[in-house]
Amino acid sequence: MPFIPHTADDVARMLEVIGARSIDELFDEIPADLKASSLGAVPASLCEMEVARLLGDRAARDGRLLNFVGAGAYEHHIPAPVWAITTRGELYSAYTPYQAEASQGTLQIIYEYQSMMCALTAMEVSNASLYDGASALAEACLMAVRAHRAPEARRILLPRSVNPIYERVARAITGHQGLALEPLDYDRATGCTTIAALEAAAVQGAAALVIQQPNFFGVLEDVDALTDWAHAHELKVIAVVNPISLALLKPPGEWGSGSGALKGADIVCGEGQPLGVPLASGGPYFGFMTTRMQNVRQMPGRIVGRTVDLEGRPGFTLTLQAREQHIRRSKATSNICTNQGLLVTAATVYLSLLGPAGLERVARACVERTAELVRALTRVPGVRLRFAAPRFHEAVLDLDRPVAPVLEALAARGIAGGLDLAERYPELKSALLVCATETKLPEDIERFAAALADILRKADA
Repeated sequence: MPFIPHTADDVARMLEVIGARSIDELFDEIPADLKASSLGAVPASLCEMEVARLLGDRAARDGRLLNFVGAGAYEHHIPAPVWAITTRGELYSAYTPYQAEASQGTLQIIYEYQSMMCALTAMEVSNASLYDGASALAEACLMAVRAHRAPEARRILLPRSVNPIYERVARAITGHQGLALEPLDYDRATGCTTIAALEAAAVQGAAALVIQQPNFFGVLEDVDALTDWAHAHELKVIAVVNPISLALLKPPGEWGSGSGALKGADIVCGEGQPLGVPLASGGPYFGFMTTRMQNVRQMPGRIVGRTVDLEGRPGFTLTLQAREQHIRRSKATSNICTNQGLLVTAATVYLSLLGPAGLERVARACVERTAELVRALTRVPGVRLRFAAPRFHEAVLDLDRPVAPVLEALAARGIAGGLDLAERYPELKSALLVCATETKLPEDIERFAAALADILRKADA
């Protein structure tokens, strides 16, 4: 816990200097009826040692579930140097590199991060990050409309196989800015978006098609066919990708069979959490975004560039800053694109440590562990694979009963058994989304399968 060095005398002297009679007076602008009259539920004060003991005991009671949940936030092994470096004082407390002459280290880290994300996605330019993957998709939709330039193009074709949380966030952010997100259904046999679904959609007034790879069900879309269709109908392609999967899969910049401007996605975004950021009750995470150079002035956020000074020495500086803090509000591309600097630093260290070969090993291990998990669970009576399509590290399983009670029973045995899809997809009322990353050992999978079989068997007895 932090050490607060101020004594009562120190506090009294500080209050005297600023002309306040008490700490409470510093908050006198808060209406009295909003202040709590007492803190009756707060126990008596404890010393530092007692507080540390209490917190340790409470944390131990929470335990640690064996985790098979994915759905957009993934448990990966994080090498020890990642956060040992990221939490060094000169990085941990640095906020934002407004003064280039005082921020060369921070600027270089962001520049290296941008370079790595461009290489990973096969795109030409990256920004310095966004809040998270969901808001990155919202920003990508707004960017696609700006880049399309046709004034009537205000519709975004959004498959239902895209992460439903991303869809909700995108609607919340873009809805009041005149954009319409048009849902596209998925094929019930494969879980993928089909050309037939696209053909059934009205393309008039559409600016872009969103393609998530892998999609929310964990299966792989036919990105080449979808990209070609979108470009043939003069739509921008927004790719939502898992960065770990790009160590194995075709990068978005190479999607499709076209060439030149018709080759690849136009905008790529996603969640950076898999790159060295731990699961932490939903955040903080960071979103990434890359694009083609021709769209760079429509990209939200800011970009770090490499240059030389008057004496020819290399240096780093903020080159494009399209935020309303820096330019006229009417010209700004976004006002919610603060760089998630600490998380970007962790991702940069993570990618530097693993390199292309290490990242590929992680991705292959994910594919292998998920294949083992699917084989083990589908051997359990009453469990079958839902979608017959290639996948990365998630899969949808059908149970012969409601999922929620099964997940509760698994949790009681220390296993987080996946995500119940019934709330988000009513037609998948007995479907379970499971995930296995490189962190899962064969004995973990065996434990999950044995527990699931026992739970189903006892429920039928």
